[in-house]
Amino acid sequence: MKILLTSTLLLFTAFLSAQTDQKIYDIIKEVSAERIENDIKKLADFGTRHTLSDTVSTTRGIGAARRWIKSEFDNISNDCNNCLEVFYQKDLVKKGTNQRIVKDVWVVNVVAIQRGTKHPNRFIMMSGDIDSRISDPTDFTNDSPGANDNASGMAGAIEAARVLSKYKFENSIIYVGLSGEEQGLFGGQGLAKYAKEKNWEIIGIMNNDMIGNIEGVDGVIDNRTFRIFSEPVPPTETEKQRKSRRFYGGEVDGISRQLARYVHKTVKTYMPEMNPMLVYRLDRFGRGGHHRPFNDAGYAGIRIMEAHENYTQQHQDIRKENGIEYGDVVEHVNFDYAAKLTAVNAINLASIAWAPPAPTEVGIGGIVEPSAKFQWKKVNDPNIAGYKIYWRDTTSPTWDHSRFVGDVDNFMLDGIVIDNYLFGITTVGKNGFESPVVFPSKIFR
Repeated sequence: MKILLTSTLLLFTAFLSAQTDQKIYDIIKEVSAERIENDIKKLADFGTRHTLSDTVSTTRGIGAARRWIKSEFDNISNDCNNCLEVFYQKDLVKKGTNQRIVKDVWVVNVVAIQRGTKHPNRFIMMSGDIDSRISDPTDFTNDSPGANDNASGMAGAIEAARVLSKYKFENSIIYVGLSGEEQGLFGGQGLAKYAKEKNWEIIGIMNNDMIGNIEGVDGVIDNRTFRIFSEPVPPTETEKQRKSRRFYGGEVDGISRQLARYVHKTVKTYMPEMNPMLVYRLDRFGRGGHHRPFNDAGYAGIRIMEAHENYTQQHQDIRKENGIEYGDVVEHVNFDYAAKLTAVNAINLASIAWAPPAPTEVGIGGIVEPSAKFQWKKVNDPNIAGYKIYWRDTTSPTWDHSRFVGDVDNFMLDGIVIDNYLFGITTVGKNGFESPVVFPSKIFR
């Protein structure tokens, strides 16, 4: 009878882990394009949000903008019985640090933390940028509305906080407005350093930079496709790890790449009308975003953004030349699309925040054998259903095959030759939510 019950439980948990959750669909519906539109317009109305702009005025400049952002997070917290810890995190950047810092400036981030009930020091993060710029990156006085770049991402982070603050999660969520992006990614650098000092366990950061444009400079109009940028392996890997990859693989299986695949899978499951593009690159060609400082610190981080950019509306003085309207103004933002990409973030924040911790010390074996073998350190949590093994062809960008193997700390996949596939392990909660995939880092025989 005991064996029968155990088998039945395993079958049930395997079935459960493959199902969708109504709460995720509810979250998608709760994201409001109207609220996002209002927030983008409000941010654009501050005239300029240049990092070096006015901090005293109540109506213009980055100081007024960040105070308004903090007030919005405070209001959200008041509505959820003070469920958010809202504060400024800042660092002084000295004149001459680079050519874009023409005077001393406090780079101030606005942070809102929704603490998890079980793992309050484990964080999944969504960021938008507060600051804006025009053609001259040192011009901090002229109008720079930055409606798409990046009021859209900032409005998305605020809206995600409004929606998700209605729920309780096991892990913590951070919603943050980062500053100093256009001057050299200083806000991200400051917060990544702060996270290290506070010993935060960061699961990953989803950086949102430009999520509101659907008409590309090439004339393509697309309100369904978006890009997920991720670097292949952490820049913090050791020489020993680099040498190991040469023989065992993993050159496209770093922690940021696994976070990107997680987002891709969640969207394909819950938002099939959307078309997520996995882009195997840190960012756009030769360019950077605010996830990079977190990558530099050894954290998983990705960039979520529109698929078709319009360069006439990025970093441009507001003007009209040869019939072309230049400038990043509100009229060019598609609020329904921004809401869709906000929902993309919200459902992944929720899925990861509801998921158990990932397994650790994941090992793989099976060299010159007809089966692949795995072992890992189990997570100490009674709400875990078990573990799932994923595998894929070595040329596939996504995890295409999986098997739920129960609450065990080792397993053998019979008939699966280790040479022909890449593998990973996740933890599955009894609620059906999974951790991001962990690529094996240990080899055993």
